[in-house]
Amino acid sequence: MRMLVRIVAVVLLGGTLVWWFQSGKNAGWTKNRVAVERVDEITGINFTEYEDRFIPGIEYPVAAGVAAMGLTGLSFIRRRKRLTSGAGEVQ
Repeated sequence: MRMLVRIVAVVLLGGTLVWWFQSGKNAGWTKNRVAVERVDEITGINFTEYEDRFIPGIEYPVAAGVAAMGLTGLSFIRRRKRLTSGAGEVQ
């Protein structure tokens, strides 16, 4: 059971990091809109237009790291073994 929890922690952290890298690895906060510089074809003036696009921020890998550390920490908690006598009573 401990090994399963540790494997889940590694998969959670690794999967989140891969997803974050693949989707733009934004070191700031999550963005829902991105500024795109465009040039007007007629006048040649530069202007900024916003596109709706999701770019995950640094809080996603940080949260996955905290969750992975928590799961790893939980895997080190041991159950206490009960000592029983021959009569089945707990000492």
